[in-house]
Amino acid sequence: MNSRVVRVGGGSGMWGDDLDAPRRLVEGGPLDYLILDYLAEVTMSVLQRQKDRDPAAGYARDIIGAVESVLPALIAKKIKVVANAGGVNPRECADAVLAMLDKVGARGTVKVALVSGDDLLARIDELLAAGHELRHMDSGAPLSEVRARLVSANAYIGSAALADALALGADVVLCGRCNDAALAVAPLRHEFGWKATDLDQLASATVAGHVIECGAQATGGNCSYDWHTIPDLANVGYPIVEVQADGSFVVTKHAGTGGRVSRQTVSEQLVYEIGDPRAYITADVVSDFTTIQIAELAPDRVAISGVHGRAPTGKLKVSAAYRDGFKAVGTLVYAWPDARAKAEAAAGILRARLDRLGLQFEQLFTEIIGAGATHGPLAGPDAGRDAPEVQLRFGVRDADRKKVERFTREVAPLVLNGPPSVTGYFGARAKVEEILAYWPALIDASVVTPRAELVP
Repeated sequence: MNSRVVRVGGGSGMWGDDLDAPRRLVEGGPLDYLILDYLAEVTMSVLQRQKDRDPAAGYARDIIGAVESVLPALIAKKIKVVANAGGVNPRECADAVLAMLDKVGARGTVKVALVSGDDLLARIDELLAAGHELRHMDSGAPLSEVRARLVSANAYIGSAALADALALGADVVLCGRCNDAALAVAPLRHEFGWKATDLDQLASATVAGHVIECGAQATGGNCSYDWHTIPDLANVGYPIVEVQADGSFVVTKHAGTGGRVSRQTVSEQLVYEIGDPRAYITADVVSDFTTIQIAELAPDRVAISGVHGRAPTGKLKVSAAYRDGFKAVGTLVYAWPDARAKAEAAAGILRARLDRLGLQFEQLFTEIIGAGATHGPLAGPDAGRDAPEVQLRFGVRDADRKKVERFTREVAPLVLNGPPSVTGYFGARAKVEEILAYWPALIDASVVTPRAELVP
């Protein structure tokens, strides 16, 4: 039996995660691969907005500093990096990383590969004409209804092209929208030579990737169980999976780091954003999370085995964004006594002024944070108790930008001509933002062709 172990570390759970985590992972102990996950649905919308303003933007700029920070270990220890930092502009992302390598004199030493093919925007009309309706996964509406306002459309590709990039000899692999777990599946597929028909191994690797894709969320961060007992989160260790050829693996972290790897921390991450546990669907495989076997081997060492997989569905998820009007949100803080009553009065005053001005919006909402807006009305011993302070959030949404702009001038006057004991003035300066709405859809995998190439 092949007893070789491949170690993959999850050094980023989102765009904006701890900038020093990648370096700590590669320097803190044994590691073969570092994966960096930057993308979420909302992230794609933000990146698209940036690209609209600057054609050279649209990718997660954190990748530049991350790769630079791990270069010594990457070169000396032969650690490889796989990241979805490309966002909606993978080519510019690769060029930026190469420019950094040029600057530090490492371009001839470190090979960068780019995986493309996920971006479907330029092909949308062709795909619609061919009968691919890209119906909204919740409403069932065809994409043609918002085609004129569409700004991005990316398929969630799988691990095969990423593994191809590693086979080309890449030290750093960059891509746009892949399924999150694919970042970890690709190195394992490459190292162990798994084929598309090795479904249990691919399913187990998908589970491994799912465990580490959110960074320190698997090592005690954002943990709901006994959260106050998690040690030294200021120095939290990021997760590592030690994977064997049969797909079984151990979740751990480097010795001497904070946080905790336990059955509880790993289990909480396992059920994070998975939907039906019997069918966690990716481009590579359908993984059955109900077959997972979990065992605590030792402190900070949790073993996972027994994962079963089924053939992929032949469909890929598509994440699209379209322009859907404008919004603005203003906030003010009201202090005790009668904090909630003051906020409610302020909201009433603002609504009355908007009515007087004849401003009617498609959506208008009020929230009073600190007085039940998150969990509902206060109950038990706190029922009826006056909060020390509350935050009033007042927002509008409309297709007419001018109306939303007019609203932004109506929150700040409450500072002087509304209820007393108000603070948080700068939050009153509401800013107009364009709304990029999310459109999830499915498409036949056969019409999406990811490709890997070394970038010279």
